[in-house]
Amino acid sequence: MGKIKVGVVGIGNCFSGLIQGIEFYKKNKSERIGLMHEKIGKYGIEDIDFVSAFDISKNKVGKPLSKAIYEEPNEVDWVKSVSGVDHIVVKESPILDGIGIYVVNKINPIKQTKSIKQIEKESIEEIERTGTKILMNFLPVGSQKATEFWTDIALKTNCGFINCMPVFIASDKTWAKKFEEKKIPVIGDDIKSQVGSTIVHRVLTKLCMDRGTTIDKTYQINVGGNTDFLNMLERDRLESKKISKTEAVQSQLSKRLDNKNIYVGPSDFIPFLSNRKLAFIRIEGRMFAEVPFNMELRLDVDDKANSGGTSIEAIRLMQIALDRGIGGPLIYPSAYLMKHPPQQFSDDEARNKLDEWILSR
Repeated sequence: MGKIKVGVVGIGNCFSGLIQGIEFYKKNKSERIGLMHEKIGKYGIEDIDFVSAFDISKNKVGKPLSKAIYEEPNEVDWVKSVSGVDHIVVKESPILDGIGIYVVNKINPIKQTKSIKQIEKESIEEIERTGTKILMNFLPVGSQKATEFWTDIALKTNCGFINCMPVFIASDKTWAKKFEEKKIPVIGDDIKSQVGSTIVHRVLTKLCMDRGTTIDKTYQINVGGNTDFLNMLERDRLESKKISKTEAVQSQLSKRLDNKNIYVGPSDFIPFLSNRKLAFIRIEGRMFAEVPFNMELRLDVDDKANSGGTSIEAIRLMQIALDRGIGGPLIYPSAYLMKHPPQQFSDDEARNKLDEWILSR
């Protein structure tokens, strides 16, 4: 059985948490808490190999991946060192729209002298040289052009594409058709947390619907202390993120709420929270005899552990699709793992359909 050869775009906290989490399980072989699936098909977490990496930070480009994951502004430090990636050198990615005004000083971008065409050529050569078969996109919110660049690279190199951020690729008909035509699988868009604000909000919303109540108003307000939340202070970069999170909740309602009665999205940056994210969720509605009710919830989670717990599923599901020669958007993996998939299901239905898909031949 071959390894799952993965390339990563964006060596930030999300990826740092993912690769350090995998190292944790490798070093603690009996530990399986936190895994949704210990194995997916024939693949365990030990079968994942990161073989190529791309970034725009002067702190990371040109360095071994084993060192780059600990460089500022990354804050994840669950394990002291990560094995097997000393020989992977982080390559230059095009900046395009990948840096917001609030994070530019923290990210410390390289001074880009190469043309986009030159970077494209070098990126394709690196992917082919390393045998990369899956590309994961961990670029910051608002990176529309940069994400489209890497989507195009995935198509040109026949790599499965996992779009972990809210630029609409798998859920966009034009991009989806390109993946279908080339028979290349894509999972997207905008990764759900393992137990995060969106998944909790969705489940509570579905619970209220299933119990015969009506929801009149709801909000979800998120604050955090990492560069993701600092980046999202730039409201112009938030459009697709707010759509993604709002639609994830609206999709669970029997009747859509007016825009004035629903708010779902990031609210502010609080530096001392670091990688912690706080979510405040409120639902107001009516039950039997139109008697009103409301509920409020405060969720306190590590943002990057949440992302890693889902990303590790997406990688192995993508490899199964590659093994089976399946192209185009992967409906059930996307529905279970992503906020803005091509097709929405309730989370329990998506899980059931996904498990059936894993066992199918």
